[in-house]
Amino acid sequence: MTRPPDATPTTMIASRRRFLRRSGIAIAAGSAAPAWLLGGCAPTWQLRTARSTSHDVPRFDLGIASGHPGATRVVLWTRLTGGDLPERVEVNWELAHDEAFQRIAARGVETAEAAWAHSVHAEPSGLEPGRWYWYRFQALGDRSAVGRTRTAPSADARSGGATPLRFAIASCQRYDAGHYAAWRDVAEQKLDLVLFLGDYIYESGSRPDSLRRHEGGAARTLDEYRARYATYKRDPLLQAAHASAPWLTVWDDHEVENDYAGLQGPHFDADFAARRASAYQAYWEHLPFPKSVRPTLGMPGADMRITGRLDWGTLARIHLLDDRQYRAPQACPRPGQGGSNTVARRDCPDLLDPGRSLLGLDQERWLADGWDLRRPWNLVAQQTLMARHSWTDPASETQGTYWTDGWDGYVASRNRLLGGVAERQVPGVVVLGGDVHSHVVADLKADFDRPEAATVATEFCGTSITSHGMPQDRIDAARPFNPHIQLSRSNQRGCMLFTLDAKRLEVSLRVVDEVSDPASAVRTRAEFVVQAGRPGAVAA
Repeated sequence: MTRPPDATPTTMIASRRRFLRRSGIAIAAGSAAPAWLLGGCAPTWQLRTARSTSHDVPRFDLGIASGHPGATRVVLWTRLTGGDLPERVEVNWELAHDEAFQRIAARGVETAEAAWAHSVHAEPSGLEPGRWYWYRFQALGDRSAVGRTRTAPSADARSGGATPLRFAIASCQRYDAGHYAAWRDVAEQKLDLVLFLGDYIYESGSRPDSLRRHEGGAARTLDEYRARYATYKRDPLLQAAHASAPWLTVWDDHEVENDYAGLQGPHFDADFAARRASAYQAYWEHLPFPKSVRPTLGMPGADMRITGRLDWGTLARIHLLDDRQYRAPQACPRPGQGGSNTVARRDCPDLLDPGRSLLGLDQERWLADGWDLRRPWNLVAQQTLMARHSWTDPASETQGTYWTDGWDGYVASRNRLLGGVAERQVPGVVVLGGDVHSHVVADLKADFDRPEAATVATEFCGTSITSHGMPQDRIDAARPFNPHIQLSRSNQRGCMLFTLDAKRLEVSLRVVDEVSDPASAVRTRAEFVVQAGRPGAVAA
């Protein structure tokens, strides 16, 4: 498996220059941008070609991306922009062995259609396993930025178990809550993968005092969801992170509506199925998913399968889960509402109902049947905190107090998952999550009521890119009731970085100094290690 080149991709340099201009930071003619923006690297070719059209319309204003890499394939994404687009546009794409595109590995033509927001999902195949490629698009006289992507190692490649896999997890990037310094940090890390674990957009409108504003109010229609994605994807630092490495993505609730469950919205809206279908379509249109998972056009209640697996050589199997589409509605909601609540277990017997599932029973079986018993690691990419988190003493009369939207609201579902891991002695289970806007490191147990019970898996739940967290003193007050949680910090924004090899997993908790500043420093505030065959994190 080849390592990424040292050069910063041209698209990242161009994106940072555009960001300076948009931020009002002047760059004098002939002068260099600050080193933290350019990474000490000069562009190797012009970002755009001369346009053949008579008017200057940027056609790739939402950037480019890649995702879902296999050993011989990858998905390349873009979406055309401009108000004068025809119904159907031919888009050329190229994939090269080098950034200068002197050695072309694959090329093709995709048709971007208005019905799918002129999005492009090219799927080059027959590629070499375990190597880096560069890609770009061209249409209507305009050429996109260059992105860097890679294939996974082959299933029998020794390098798949010997060369480290470097990846990040991130979630909850509310646009109006802050700037994306965390994404700048990700783009500069030269990672193999980025795992985005939910809340890519926020559907709600912005408050008047927001740092930067969402357009319009709450998104409900297809056009409104498309506009919301466009707002996010025009951010140059997010574009740079997408262009730096392939992504794997799963959604949570805000891609549709806060706290939805299956086909039920929190307010029991009669048109929720149609709203969800519009949201799912916009999600597919704006992210590098293959055509095979495209939702059915114009069908209220249409689904989209995001559940899947990726094998990374002989090193790891990554399981991608969906905890929204198939779940049972939340237990014990507030009167007259659906969605989440915080309840005492004593007052809500449904929390323990074995028939209720966060994943749906079919997805539970799919996961149980797909554990890899040969590779040293099983990484579970899902949306929220899996470890039990009680706000009161579980040994008291309340029997603990729990938030019903997460795994604590579906206790039997969690018990089946972790009990199966313990029973089959599944190696190297590491659960990755987001949603709770906190950096959390936890030991996972098949029986949380017995603190002395063996740890069967390890959890790293990353904080938000920008979205606000709850007061830290509230988190601290609950720590005595959750001895299996080693760290929980809600007052930090950022992501987590991972380096994985056959023997150990190294984790860095990255934290943004000031979320209101796009140029903010990003630092490592804690580090942990997990040894293969020994569940549980140890502070480094």
